[in-house]
Amino acid sequence: MRKTILAAIVAFAFPLAAQADGHGHDKLSGEEISALVSGNTVEGSMMASGPYAEFYAADGMIKGDGYGGEWMIEGDTMCFSYGGESAGCWNVMMDGETLHWVMDGEVAGDGMVKPGNTNNF
Repeated sequence: MRKTILAAIVAFAFPLAAQADGHGHDKLSGEEISALVSGNTVEGSMMASGPYAEFYAADGMIKGDGYGGEWMIEGDTMCFSYGGESAGCWNVMMDGETLHWVMDGEVAGDGMVKPGNTNNF
């Protein structure tokens, strides 16, 4: 049932107008990013820091294991701020069901979207 709901969200959130990067990855717009992550958990790994799991609340709060922060959409990027630090912004690309975090044209991490707050953060 959850996979069906996620598939419906993904199908609805990504119209055919998404831009491809030439490697099969579709670059998401700010609206598409928000529709994908808002109220959901993303679990994956970043090249620089390793595994992560974060819940992106609809009110812009990030909840992780023992930490929090804020997320926002700026243009066609998703921006993150932790502990009052300046926000870092990332392009988001999709390859099937895999989300890629892209900065300066390079994939710096990936993740899978899971419906809701799966880790009860």
